[in-house]
Formats: sequence, structure tokens, C-alpha cells
Amino acid sequence: MQKIIYYTIAALVIAGGLSGCKKGFLDQHNPNSVAVDKAFQSEADITNGVYGVYQALRSSNCIGEGANTWTDDRSDDINTTDNQSNNGEPFQFTAFNLGAGNIYLQNHWTALYVPISRANQILSVIDNITFASGATKAQYIGELKFVRALMYFNLVSEFGGVPLVTEKQKLTSKEEVDALTIRESPENVYNQIIADLKDALNSGLPEVQPAAGKGRASLQAINGLLGQVYLRKGATLGGSDAAADFNNAKKYLLDCYNQKTFDALQDIPYTDVFDVNKKTTCPEIIFQIPYIQGDQNYSSGKARGYQVKGEKLISQYVTTSISGGEMTPDLVKEFETGDLRTDYSIKYVPANLGYYITKFRDASDAAGALGYGGNDWIILRYADIILNLAEVSLYLNDEPGAIRYLDMVRARASRPLYATMKGDAIYAARYPSLKLAILHERRVELAFEHHRWHDLTRFFNPGELVTYFKAKSQSDYGNSPLSNITTKDWYFPVPLNEVKINPEKMPQNPGY
Repeated sequence: MQKIIYYTIAALVIAGGLSGCKKGFLDQHNPNSVAVDKAFQSEADITNGVYGVYQALRSSNCIGEGANTWTDDRSDDINTTDNQSNNGEPFQFTAFNLGAGNIYLQNHWTALYVPISRANQILSVIDNITFASGATKAQYIGELKFVRALMYFNLVSEFGGVPLVTEKQKLTSKEEVDALTIRESPENVYNQIIADLKDALNSGLPEVQPAAGKGRASLQAINGLLGQVYLRKGATLGGSDAAADFNNAKKYLLDCYNQKTFDALQDIPYTDVFDVNKKTTCPEIIFQIPYIQGDQNYSSGKARGYQVKGEKLISQYVTTSISGGEMTPDLVKEFETGDLRTDYSIKYVPANLGYYITKFRDASDAAGALGYGGNDWIILRYADIILNLAEVSLYLNDEPGAIRYLDMVRARASRPLYATMKGDAIYAARYPSLKLAILHERRVELAFEHHRWHDLTRFFNPGELVTYFKAKSQSDYGNSPLSNITTKDWYFPVPLNEVKINPEKMPQNPGY
């Protein structure tokens, strides 16, 4: 934690104001080129600092498009079969053999704290800066608190209790570092997340960001995230607060839903959600991380990365690879015949003897032969929110409401509605409960979008998760041994370097 608190909060804090206001949303100067204490002298400096906070989200170690290792790979959707590369450390995530000394784990932990530390730095000085409009200042504060909450939400979801740092820290001694190296309870972390998001709701941000502001927080995004926070809190912590958490989840998810700018989900073609030409206009997208088509540094690599030999469907990039994302047979079997999402999301290539991921596409001339794609990385969209509403309705014993929301997503995919599918012997055997039907729908709808692991740990407690995985066929999962999973795997271990700073106040998660 010393590196995170001292370096992340003091040295990695964004000071990108010197690059000037005319730079693009992503095209920011190295923030570490200026002393932190002198970084913010004007409104323009704060503007660029806020851009830098968002920019940190792009990292594959954080929540950007390349953050597969601790999301899809960790789940039952993707199987990283290579147990040799990089000392086998990425394989530890998918094989349920994750060690606290794993460098990928450490990098992920640190990357989640970078936006937090940058936000804290700006919040510590923003009251000293003169703004042409107080409304602009209030909106910046709301955006910073939204991002900080988003990072802490990922941390508490994956690690449980973590250190809470909400102010700029200038540390000069080991004792000062030790004093902050404390794992707060998950309840305290959730309370901070909720406080930040409620503050952000009152910051004057627009309900929907205009095209020029895509990639920045809006009231839609804040309400949606706040609903998801309450939903996860109620589902995973339980206790006497669970009913109140679920009611709050429903309230904020509905607030988000009622801010939509379309009538029915089925009015938005599924393909529009991933169309690079519609990424700033598609009304289903709530919050995304922008990528710049054709730009070597800021383009998306998703289409290029999933391209396979002999194919040109998703990118003009020519590759010798015969594997475009090693999805498990278990996931392939989850796609229903006739589902519009199936043919758009995956494709079987006989010459390569397998499926590859086709969901993220940019074969345009602008992306070119080098595959510099323009896909934004979607963090929140309305199908996700609608299925959250189905889930929370179920927890609140409103089964008809849960089915109504579930059917909204199935209708858009041209699938029979739930009442009909209950009479289908195969469907009923695979998803004998409404809860499992909702989880199935999330798996197909949001495939490869980095939701699956978080969904699994929200739907199932540790014991249930082990049972769920061990009921699967090993042949449908790949070469990662399902027998490895235990209840400890519900959380990641706290990185060893953090525990070593203060073992008493930074205890390791059980089982590691």
C-alpha cells in the first residue's frame, strides 16, 4: 500500500493542466512532467486534470477494453489455455490458482487506485481555483466523485474491504503510511461509494451527455451505478439492511431507466450498440470509455485482437492467429439457436476449428490494415440496467415484474418470451429457476463485456459459486481444472506487497 498511497496519490496524481485546453478528451500530456503541488493553477488545469482522471480508466490493468484477465478470463466464459507465458501468472486467474504475489493482481490493484488518487488530488485544490462558472466547478466535482465511486465499486466487488483514501495525502514517514494502510470493512467502502454518488447526483450534470461529452458522467450513469451498488450490497452482504438495499437499488435503477431517450429496447437494433458509426448517438449506451478510430495510441484493439486467420469480418488486420478469443464450449452452448445475438457475437470457422469473437467490429478504411479501431468500451448500457431491474424485482418477490424486464431483453433478441420458454424442456432443464434464467440472459446479452465474473459473485455466495462451477463439465471448460475452485476464490487475494506493509491492519483474505 505504500506505493499506492504515496506514489499513486502524490506522484501519479494527474497534473496534466500544462497541455492546454485545446487538447482532445484523450490526448493529454504526461501528468508526471510537472510537480504535483504546482500542477493546478487555473480552470484550464482543472479541466485537463479531469480529462486525465478519465484517461486512467483506459488502462488494461484498470477497466479498459483489455481488462479480460480478472473478468471474462476469471469466469466460465473465456479460458486462458496458455499456462506458460508470463510465468503462467495470467493462467492463475482462470485456473483458480491465484497467488497473492501475482504481478497482474498487483498491477490491477494499483491501476484501480490511480483514478482515485488523481481525483483526490484535484478535489483537494479545486476550491482554491477561480472558475468562470460555479456550475462548471460543481459538475467537475460530480464527475470526480463518480469515477472515484466506480473504482471503489470494482475494488470492493473483487477484494472485499480495502483501504479508503478520499483526500490528498502528503506522506513523509513510514508511520504515516502505516496509519493509512488499513482495510476498511466492505460496509464502510459501500457507504463511501454511496455518499460519492449521491453527491454527484446533486452536481448539476446533464441527464444525458451530448455527443461531444460521451465518455463523461451523466445523471443516467450515476443513477445506474448507484442502483448497481445497492443491488450488489444487498445481494452479497445481506443482513438486516438487505431489504432496504434492494428497495434503494430498484429506486435508482428505475430513475436511470426513466431517463432513457427511447421508447422500447427492441426499437434499438442490437447491432447498433456496437456500431462504431453510432457510438455517440446510440441511446442505449449510458457510459463508455472513448477510443479514437485510426489513432495509433488511442484506438481500440478489440477487433484486431479477435481477428483470426483468413477472416475479414471484424477488421482489415491480417493475422496468422487461428484463435480469436478462447471462449469455452460452456459459453457457446449458452447461445440459443435463432438468437440474433449469437451470429453477431460469435462465428464458427471450420478452417480454424473453432469459434471466434465477432462482437467488436471495425473493418473500416479509417481503422485500416493496422486495425486501429474506433470501438468505445461500454461500461453501462440499458440492457444491463433492465436485467438488473429483473434481478432486484425477483429479490423483492415481484416475479411478474422480473419476468417483464427479462422479456424486454429477449424480445429485442427475437427470442420467445419466458412464459413460452418454461415449456421448452431443454431451457427448463438448464434454467429451472427464474434467477438462473436472468443469469443466462445476462451471460448472452453481455458476453465478452467484462460483466460475467462480477455477475457470478453477485448471484452466488461462495459455497453456491463452488457448486455452480463443479457442476460443469470439465471438457466444456478447457484445461483449467474446475476441481481447483474453493470458497476462497469468491474474492481475489489482497496483493502481497500491500499485506506486508501492515499485516495486522491489512489482513489477507481467508484461504490465501
